[in-house]
Amino acid sequence: MQRLVLDTNIWLDWLLFEDTGIARIRQLQEAGHVEILIDAPCEAEFAEVITRKFAKKTLDAQAQAAALAHLRRLTTRIDAQLSPPERARLPQCKDPDDQKFLELAFVGEADTLVTKDRALLEIFRRKKKQVGRTVSFRILTPQEFEDF
Repeated sequence: MQRLVLDTNIWLDWLLFEDTGIARIRQLQEAGHVEILIDAPCEAEFAEVITRKFAKKTLDAQAQAAALAHLRRLTTRIDAQLSPPERARLPQCKDPDDQKFLELAFVGEADTLVTKDRALLEIFRRKKKQVGRTVSFRILTPQEFEDF
């Protein structure tokens, strides 16, 4: 079984916008072929983001609660606490708000972090050039994950 971490935008695509671009992830989860990991910081970001107004959709309080409950049903919650030496082994994301996804994937021994975020994707693309700071998981777009 593959272990995945999804960033907030992928969760929005799944739970709010029903984006067909993540259909493969949804199918694998429904079939029990993937385990999707979440921790408190990543869940908190999702909970905060769904309170915002979107061009295509805005959620009232009841819909926000339903989306958060759905996310919780789909995920395995872990505690992603890193020691300073472990944290030092990870590359630093240009966007500090995205570092939590790297930490979750590392601690959760994920196979793949699925994202559309350029700063996170760049880490994976340059990982071979970094000495001593590598990730043991793939960082892929939904399309790359589907093609993998």
